[in-house]
Amino acid sequence: MSKLERASFGSKLGVILATAGSAVGLGNVWRFPYMTGQNGGAVFIMIYIGCVILLGIPCMISEFIIGRHAQANTARAYRKVAGANPLSYIGYMSVLTGFLITGYYAVVSGWCLQYIWASLIGQLNGGTPAFYTDYFKSFSQDPVKPVYWTILVLFVTFMVIRGGVRNGIERASKMMMPTLFILLLIIVGASCMLPNAEKGVEFLFKPDIRMINGDVFLAALGQSFYSLSIAMGCICTYASYFSKQTNLTTSALQIGVIDCIVAILAGLMIFPAAFSVGVNPDSGPSLIFITLPNVFQQAFGSIPMLGYLISLLFYALLSMAALTSLISLHEVSTAFFSEELGMTRKRAALLVTVSCTVMGAVCSLSLGPSGQYLHLFGKSLFDVFDFVTGQIFLPIAGFLTCILIGWFVPHKMVRDEFTNNGTLRAGTLFHYYLFQVKYVCPLCILFIFLHQLGLI
Repeated sequence: MSKLERASFGSKLGVILATAGSAVGLGNVWRFPYMTGQNGGAVFIMIYIGCVILLGIPCMISEFIIGRHAQANTARAYRKVAGANPLSYIGYMSVLTGFLITGYYAVVSGWCLQYIWASLIGQLNGGTPAFYTDYFKSFSQDPVKPVYWTILVLFVTFMVIRGGVRNGIERASKMMMPTLFILLLIIVGASCMLPNAEKGVEFLFKPDIRMINGDVFLAALGQSFYSLSIAMGCICTYASYFSKQTNLTTSALQIGVIDCIVAILAGLMIFPAAFSVGVNPDSGPSLIFITLPNVFQQAFGSIPMLGYLISLLFYALLSMAALTSLISLHEVSTAFFSEELGMTRKRAALLVTVSCTVMGAVCSLSLGPSGQYLHLFGKSLFDVFDFVTGQIFLPIAGFLTCILIGWFVPHKMVRDEFTNNGTLRAGTLFHYYLFQVKYVCPLCILFIFLHQLGLI
């Protein structure tokens, strides 16, 4: 891919929707609701929004600056910006992180497709809580079905990626992101009209300051980085396709706002329905695949076809969110192989797809009874990939990126990108950004990292 082809997002809307699609994914629709339920509801949301504004957006701008300045894949972009500094290897870590996440993320995305199919043919109707638990356990441990859906979702991703940035990624984002919002609003409307739904709304918007503690702050901070796709290579890679006229600060703010809106709407979609049927809001990671089918069945089952329709729409929404993020993760590796190995875009995309299919199949099989040989350190390979990328690679890459931009990259270069070579006024905003990146963000990321490792 030539440098000329890189400045190829066709419109400002395309920039926002594609990059927002990278940020908006299962982190918003799946992880955010259960994290909110486990950490006090409104208090967590309030702190989360603060973390996005004060920490997440400066980190996002930093990756924007590196990607657009270099106009190259993430590994090469960091090399160009860092030069001979050992911090240039951060780019390779981000590419590896994105590649590994693509493999196991495709497995979870495939689960979403299975639940669309199960909703469509009525397999999720009329079950008991025990039924939904057994259904998920039986399906996720099956040696064939999850692999089939993983292959299918990666094939769909491949077909988008091979179309290029403008005709593939941008076009798909312009269709999927509005559809995602429409589906969200439909389900939110249905959920908020249920009896006792106001209790769920109150849980989300009426803060109880007694719930504030250090764990809630660290959880909100970690969620903000997870949700915004910080340090996965996605933001840096997409920024390499930005034009020199793209306002990086405005784009980051818009994406942060979209991210928060989708996360809050996900809460409004889930918690009013959960409170309506008396389900505990802190159901944890099982919320999406075990708790919610039961919630939808109880809440909407009395109205013919409504429970069926809501369940179908919800898993369609979940699949859409998963796919937008999977596309951006796939693009990180595709751009890397295309430029570093001199491959055509289609061959690079095919290489990534085949590799991630194998990796996804292995991760999926590691969850089943036949996967006893696919374990490391007492964990399945699926859990190992999740732990290594989410709790080790992401915090380290995010921390080092802030150190690179704040302490080693010439401030003139940072200012030039921040202000579009002086065409935008910087003033106090630039100095605030630089202060955050030099001091606040590295310290907060360090706290996240040590907390996740159980050291604090």
